[in-house]
Amino acid sequence: MSVSLHTATVRTWLQILPQVAWLIDKAETHCRERGLPAEALTDARLAPDMWNFAMQVQCVVQHSAGAVQALRSGKTGPDMRTPPLDFASLRQMAADAIALLADVAPEEIDGGAGRDVLFEYTGGRMEYLAEDYLLSFALPNFFFHATTAYAVLRSQGVPLGKRDFLGRIRVKG
Repeated sequence: MSVSLHTATVRTWLQILPQVAWLIDKAETHCRERGLPAEALTDARLAPDMWNFAMQVQCVVQHSAGAVQALRSGKTGPDMRTPPLDFASLRQMAADAIALLADVAPEEIDGGAGRDVLFEYTGGRMEYLAEDYLLSFALPNFFFHATTAYAVLRSQGVPLGKRDFLGRIRVKG
């Protein structure tokens, strides 16, 4: 049995991305219950040289919904805009990404195999076949940033467990 590119990417993003939205909700509740400003968590980071929680969320969106847009246009690059530090904006960012992904037809992703995708950044460029971009760049980056967002909140005392990350796993039946 073969696995489609759509199943490997979009369906996986749609498993984890709602959990990232749930992390935003949990972070907001944590702040509200403790009388903390949003920035206490949205600007928190694991190490001084790492991006904050808000940027981790923005990167999760970039490496999921943004990856679909890259497949459509054939061109992408890092999203280096300063992310919002309020929960409502981060929640909307995640919701918009989920809506975009939910509307992607399997044929669009599967039919993109073999297309060129160019990733340009300051000082360089990386050229990919679409399937390599999705599976060897976008998907690993998506998981890195989703995991880091989770870890930032855990390090700040937000009560989270593995189920808060995994979401609805696909089981037989």
